[in-house]
Amino acid sequence: MILAIDQGTTGTTCLALDDDLRVTGRGYRELPQHFPRPGWVEHDPDEIWATVTESARDAGGEPTVVAITNQRETTLLWDRATGKPVAPAIVWQDRRTAERCRALDADLIRRKTGLVPDPYFSATKLEWLLREHARDGLAFGTVDSFLVWRLTGGEQHVIDVTNASRTMLVDLETLDWDDELLTLFGIPRDLLPRIVGSAESVGEGELNGRTLEIRGIAGDQQAALYGQGCHASGDGKATYGTGSFVLVHTGDDASAPPAGLLKTAAADGYALEGAVLTSGAAVQWLRDGLGLIGSAAETEALAASVPDTGGVHFVPALTGLGSPWWDSDARGLVTGLTRGTTTAHLVRAALEAIAHQVADVVDALPDAPRVLRADGGATANAFLMQFQADLLQAPVEVAVERETTALGAAALAAGRETGVGVGAVYEPKRSLDEVAERRAGWRLALDLTRSS
Repeated sequence: MILAIDQGTTGTTCLALDDDLRVTGRGYRELPQHFPRPGWVEHDPDEIWATVTESARDAGGEPTVVAITNQRETTLLWDRATGKPVAPAIVWQDRRTAERCRALDADLIRRKTGLVPDPYFSATKLEWLLREHARDGLAFGTVDSFLVWRLTGGEQHVIDVTNASRTMLVDLETLDWDDELLTLFGIPRDLLPRIVGSAESVGEGELNGRTLEIRGIAGDQQAALYGQGCHASGDGKATYGTGSFVLVHTGDDASAPPAGLLKTAAADGYALEGAVLTSGAAVQWLRDGLGLIGSAAETEALAASVPDTGGVHFVPALTGLGSPWWDSDARGLVTGLTRGTTTAHLVRAALEAIAHQVADVVDALPDAPRVLRADGGATANAFLMQFQADLLQAPVEVAVERETTALGAAALAAGRETGVGVGAVYEPKRSLDEVAERRAGWRLALDLTRSS
């Protein structure tokens, strides 16, 4: 039996799976985010660990192997002797290093790492942490590194190759730490974890009193790509979570990506990626920030209760814009408000914005996938999935099991290349003229966001 830990931005899900990768138990714990200043997003590392232990206990079963998938780029620094964090974890959404990123050589970063100089990635976060908390005996890691350290009592300091490729410190061709980049950011090598393969066994650990082999580690989006059965060049998927992430497998092609996109290590090769920084988080903001809805589950009926957005467009650049624009200074914008605007119009505009951002990424791909495979919590929203198919003018296939990230990590642990199976399929229904009209309104709002 495998315990698959999916440590995400807003919570931790644990799945217990049998030999056939059938889910036999689930556990979930919400993870608080902390916003100490505008543009800053943090986690308490001890709260991360608590959500893992508690959700694993709820998943039950008698696992012998633990697999890990995690929110990527989130950066942690802890004391090697005690294992205690020296500062809050800086979350991937955090924007505090935007000014530093503007000063970086974009061509160098792109050529070496396949990324763009953006606060999204780990390097400038780590540079910032070291400036504030530098001392001897520290260890850096992304969330996978931190969890393995805790599981093994500090015996293993590792990072899987997919997470390492998101740090902006790794040469994409060699898949090893790059000396020029380490010098650029002032990162000492003895701070860094050992890079391991996604399916590699990294030893034994203990969780809730049970000894487990640790095998199968991948960043959440690469795990979802694997779990969706995207192993061949051209296979693509979109995951709808806090952000939305479109990945298309490129086989062994490690060449630089087209403008606006990223190239990243997959669990079994490489992938082009488009990263939308705020999608499901926009709905969360409507709930928690504005109090307009009680739960995300309400949004489908609300959106369907009005024939359109009433001229409203919502660009949810709440933490800047990711692919294909990469604009750290962009901020959220709502246009077209009138006395007739209702909560339903705003909710519909938020859902449409998620689909528009994914469509922007697909438009930037050299070759769009013939079918977009979809997973993540928001795929339960039929309105959103139908609108996505309409914008793409292509089918959207929703995974029958939405927890594809955890299943992907479990498949890596089990050594299997298997997809999770297709549930609902959404075919395009809107005309090209209708789509063009909605896309034109979105682009006008997007231009206003970027120029404000």
